Amino acid sequence: MKKIVYMDASASWLKPLSLVETEAEFLRKFYANAGRGVCARAGHVDELIANSRKIAAAFIGAKPQNIVWTSGTTDAFNRIVNIIKNTLNKKNLIVAVSDLDHHSARLPWEMFAKKRQCKIVVMPLDKNLNIDTKKIPNADVMVITAMSNVLGIKQDVKSIIANARKQNKNVITIVDAAQSVVHSKLDVKKLDCDFLCFSGHKIGADTGVGVMYIKNPETWSVDKFGGGMVNRIIGEKIVLNKSPEKFEAGTLPITQIVALPKAIEYLSSWGGGQDLIHFMYDELSKLKNIKILTVRDSCMISFVPKNMHVLDFGALLGAHDICVRAGNMCASWIHKKLNIDGSVRISVGPWNTKKDAVYIVNVIKKLVK
Repeated sequence: MKKIVYMDASASWLKPLSLVETEAEFLRKFYANAGRGVCARAGHVDELIANSRKIAAAFIGAKPQNIVWTSGTTDAFNRIVNIIKNTLNKKNLIVAVSDLDHHSARLPWEMFAKKRQCKIVVMPLDKNLNIDTKKIPNADVMVITAMSNVLGIKQDVKSIIANARKQNKNVITIVDAAQSVVHSKLDVKKLDCDFLCFSGHKIGADTGVGVMYIKNPETWSVDKFGGGMVNRIIGEKIVLNKSPEKFEAGTLPITQIVALPKAIEYLSSWGGGQDLIHFMYDELSKLKNIKILTVRDSCMISFVPKNMHVLDFGALLGAHDICVRAGNMCASWIHKKLNIDGSVRISVGPWNTKKDAVYIVNVIKKLVK
C-alpha cells in the first residue's frame, strides 16, 4: 500500500499522525462517556468535547452553542429536513435546489416531495455552470452547494443568500460546505446562512463525526429524542436542555470529536495544492482525448476520457497504483446537465508531491493515446 499514489482527497482525506495518536491516547488513557458522569474522568471528557466544539465554532466564525455534532454531512441534511418539518409543520413548502447538489443535499428533499409535502424548484445555472444570482427563485427553503464536488468552483454563497432574502426575507438557507470547507475560509456570520454542514473526514478527521451549524438553534424543534437532551421532567411536562445539547440525543462519537481539533490544525497548516493542480491541468489540457470539466484554478481536476468509459479509466489508473474517483460522484444532476454518464476526478492533499503529479500525468498520457 506504500506504493499507492492517493489523489482522492475530495472523497476523503488521509489522516495526520497527530490525529491518530490523539485518538489512540484517548482510548487508552482517558475514555469515558460524555455528559453522564460526575467523576473526574467523565468531567475531563466533557472538557475535551467542549474544547473541540469551541475550536470547530471558531473555525467557521460561530459560537459554540451553534455547533451540533452529527455523524457527517449526510446525517446533517437528513436531520435538517426533519428539524424544519417539525418546526414549521407546513405542507407545500417550496424548496429550491440546484443541479450542483450532491445526492446527500438534495435527495432528502426529493423524498419529502414524493410524499407531496414540498415542491422542488431547480435554481438555474449560468453559462459557466454557477448558480445564477440574478435568477434566484422565491422559495421557503434553499439548498446551496458552496462548491460542486465535480466542478470544484466556489459559489458566491453570500450573494445567493442575499438575493434569496430579497425574494423572501424568511427563506431558510442551508449550505453544503463539505467540499468548500477545505479550500476557503468559512464565516457563517458573513454568509448569513441558517444552517451549514460539513464532514470531519473531508478535512482529515475520522469518519463518523460532522458539524452542523444552526444560526438560531432555540427557534427550532428537535428531530431526535433520547438521553442527554432532557433537563428535567415535571409531571407530563418535558423540559429540554438548551442548544446544542437538545439536538444531541444519545451517545456522541466521542473519540472522533476529541481528535477533530488535530484535523483542523492540520488543514490550517496546509498551503493548498494549487501548484500541483496547475501543473497537472496544464499538462492534461494538451491532450486531445480527454475533456476537462474544471478550470485551472479549481481545487480538483475532473475530466472525461473520450476513448473509454470513466469506470474503466479509473480501474486502469488503479492498476497503476493511483487512487482517484470515477463515476457520477453522487452528483447525478450535474452529469446529466452535461450530458455525460460520469467523470474522473483528481484531487490532492498535503501528502501529495510533484513526483505524484508527474507520475499520474504520464500514466494518463499513455492511457488516452
